Amino acid sequence: MKFLEDPYKTLAAGFGVTGVLAVAWVLMVGVPEGGAWVEQLVRWTHFLAGITWIGLLYFFNLINAGFLKSLDAGQKGVVIPRLMPNALWWFRHGATVTVLAGILLYVLQYRKGGTGAIALGIGGLLGLIMMANVHAIIWPCQRRIIAVTKEAADTGKPPSKEVADEVAALGRKALMASRINFMLSIPMLFFMGAGSHLPVK
Repeated sequence: MKFLEDPYKTLAAGFGVTGVLAVAWVLMVGVPEGGAWVEQLVRWTHFLAGITWIGLLYFFNLINAGFLKSLDAGQKGVVIPRLMPNALWWFRHGATVTVLAGILLYVLQYRKGGTGAIALGIGGLLGLIMMANVHAIIWPCQRRIIAVTKEAADTGKPPSKEVADEVAALGRKALMASRINFMLSIPMLFFMGAGSHLPVK
């Protein structure tokens, strides 16, 4: 079980287990219709990416923001350059894949209209707003904060007052955009669930 020590090998093993179980399932129940496979693969991609994106969103808002406030400048110089680039890579790409897979799933499954399509449309619109916040506000602000923090840690010199003020303003801007996404994720998830599981006459 040494592969469990590496998250990427564990991720690959998860895909392998899925493949084996999917084959066993097909052998038990039969082969689903051709189009159903495409929809299921898109839905699965949407779920996996969405869990990654929203899981990190909740981590950033409920745990990381408060934790970073408790660190001094030296500790931030160690933590931020090591933690944030990788976490934000998964965060922003999770957002992109979630939204693109969601749009494709909507086209494949809900183009006929009805109340389910309306609910998913509301959830999808909230998701688009959230993705725009990630790419237009959160990531650019965080990229600059990471660069300044890393430079200060590497040189041993604190940033100038002007740069420190810029970083503080960028941090506030990124936090507010992240909090908006955190807030919007709650109705977004409600409407995503309602689209498939809350039929309206």
